Amino acid sequence: MRDKINIGYGQGFWGDSILGPVRLVNEGPLDYLALDYLAEVTMSIMQKLKGRNPAAGYATDFVQMLDRTLPAIHEKGIKVIANAGGVNADGCLQAVLELARKKGIKGLKVGVIDGDDILSRIPELANGGHAMKNMDDGRPLSEIQDNLLSANAYIGAFAVAECLAAGAQIVIAGRVTDPALVGGPMIHEFGWSPEDYDKLAASTVAGHIAECGAQCTGGNYTNWREVKDFVRIGYPVIEGQSDGTFVVTKHEGTGGMVTRNTVVSQLLYEMGDPNRYLGPDCAADFTSAKVEEIGENRVRVSGVKGSAPTDTYKVSLSYNNGYKAVGQLTIAGPDAIEKAKLCADIVWGRLALDGCEFTDEEKMVEFVGAGVTHAGILESTQPPEVVMRIGVKSDNKAKVNRFGSEVVPLVTSGPPGVTGFAGGRPKATDIVGYWPALLDKSQVQTRVRVEES
Repeated sequence: MRDKINIGYGQGFWGDSILGPVRLVNEGPLDYLALDYLAEVTMSIMQKLKGRNPAAGYATDFVQMLDRTLPAIHEKGIKVIANAGGVNADGCLQAVLELARKKGIKGLKVGVIDGDDILSRIPELANGGHAMKNMDDGRPLSEIQDNLLSANAYIGAFAVAECLAAGAQIVIAGRVTDPALVGGPMIHEFGWSPEDYDKLAASTVAGHIAECGAQCTGGNYTNWREVKDFVRIGYPVIEGQSDGTFVVTKHEGTGGMVTRNTVVSQLLYEMGDPNRYLGPDCAADFTSAKVEEIGENRVRVSGVKGSAPTDTYKVSLSYNNGYKAVGQLTIAGPDAIEKAKLCADIVWGRLALDGCEFTDEEKMVEFVGAGVTHAGILESTQPPEVVMRIGVKSDNKAKVNRFGSEVVPLVTSGPPGVTGFAGGRPKATDIVGYWPALLDKSQVQTRVRVEES
């Protein structure tokens, strides 16, 4: 049992730079590499991909990253924890094992965590009295049950620790919480129990700070002019200790910065009740954290308090919620805003003329360049050009496609200065709705399995 471990967090979302994890592995000491690929909408995308191809449904970026780093990871003994499994963790497992064999790496132990995906069990759970009402508005799940795309429980860090204890050097999970990717190694290394609420809360805070990758090392930082070398920005490293105290830092010689302000800025990210931040393993009191700079690019966090978790898991469900189409044109020259507004009116008018009308709730118009991002806060000026973004949504796919055919004609039948139509006519695409719910923990059973290359 060690007293201190280094956990690098190299992926903030599916689509983050591959250089994050590659450089964490190559540029400094590391015991663990944590990688977060999942968001609510990501699960539905993966479910759709799996529906078309049973071998798909996981984050292929993860395998591509390992293609560049696996020899170094194996040689250095770095352990990897990723929720790259999405809705097909076994498919991801097989892809990693195949890659290891291709590279001649023998004896690599790859583990997988199952149990979070409950989509196939929804009818059984509903019939068993588990309502899974929408947490935002109380609607019953029956309203959208037939249109479900994905359903995943947010499981915690103990499943990750169990997989590590089973000998896995690479842990592939589905929908574990983002902080669990940091908490799992700490539980495994330090022997924490489910009742060590303060320590578990500390790992929750550590994972929350690191979960968006470079967003705590200078990325997306308000005082961006202070940040040096964005090109080589360092991704966070959590130096965790057995007492729950940890230091946020980055590899020496990398760009970016780790200060109290960059850490606190991320700490406040996606915050609900700061006194009771709920997770599957504990409830963390973020207000109890003491955050202090102890050196250049070194911020220590201590004193975090926690309490018992709830008896439910949060479940993220997604469903088909109709169709949308969004198009855009650039309107340039004098009176750009006025002409752009006229363009929008022309589109709605021509659609109505052909018997195709949308309610105000189904229509969207934005004039990018005219202050839409801070509408009502900053006074807009008359720009030399604006981008008109115009869109609709509806349950009627044909109606949405009919809208798309009236955008590009503005180039020759609207006011002057209309350009930027290379994208062609916008076409109807699915709208994915989000349904947050709660489910009794007794209804979710996780399983771990380890295979060897």
